[in-house]
Amino acid sequence: MNEVTIVVVDDHPLFRQGVIDTLSLEPDLSIIGEATSGEEALELIRRLQPHVAVVDVNLPGMNGQQVTQEVIKEKLSTRVILLTAYDDAEQKLHAIRVGAAAYCVKDVKPETLAKIVREVVSGYFVVGEETMSPEELQRWLIPVTSADWRSSSDLGEPFEPLSRREMEVLGLVTHGLSNKEIATTLTISHQTVKNHVTSILRKLGVEDRTQAALYALRRGWVRLQDESKQGEE
Repeated sequence: MNEVTIVVVDDHPLFRQGVIDTLSLEPDLSIIGEATSGEEALELIRRLQPHVAVVDVNLPGMNGQQVTQEVIKEKLSTRVILLTAYDDAEQKLHAIRVGAAAYCVKDVKPETLAKIVREVVSGYFVVGEETMSPEELQRWLIPVTSADWRSSSDLGEPFEPLSRREMEVLGLVTHGLSNKEIATTLTISHQTVKNHVTSILRKLGVEDRTQAALYALRRGWVRLQDESKQGEE
């Protein structure tokens, strides 16, 4: 295999450097860039076009899932590995549905992470500890997205990915802004905001704005404050 180029995205300097140091030890893996936010990551991916982007889900501003969605939307060749502290079936499905090539927890062993990088470059998908071909992935998706499986969840149907605008609205809802304030902030109409909020509640399978905010916070999609400078304090 030719040298695999990688960018690493995480806003915590210590963890980001740990990933860089781990992968740099592998002779066939080359780190060509690093970023601390989703927006910076997307610009880096567009410019450098690495084979792989190792991206934290919980980023300030645009989160890892939004970065993944944009990479897919723009038909960029980079394959995204999402790292998260939230290891549950629902999150795994979200990651795959938005287009991630792999989803794994942050306490992954160094040698395992290197192995995952090689596997996604070879066209495979990795969910937790399971490596799948595209065909196997489709077969895996069928039972976990079935009506029977969804009905067992108290969150209804949370598996339809939110659009980028809906994520912006959800972020502002989580920060306590009213519909009127959101409309002013995003320069859209009050009715458009109401439509977005209704869609968000439906997609997440929750009943009100508070539940939607908690849903986003628990999964690291949105932050109550910008933590990007924590590692510098």
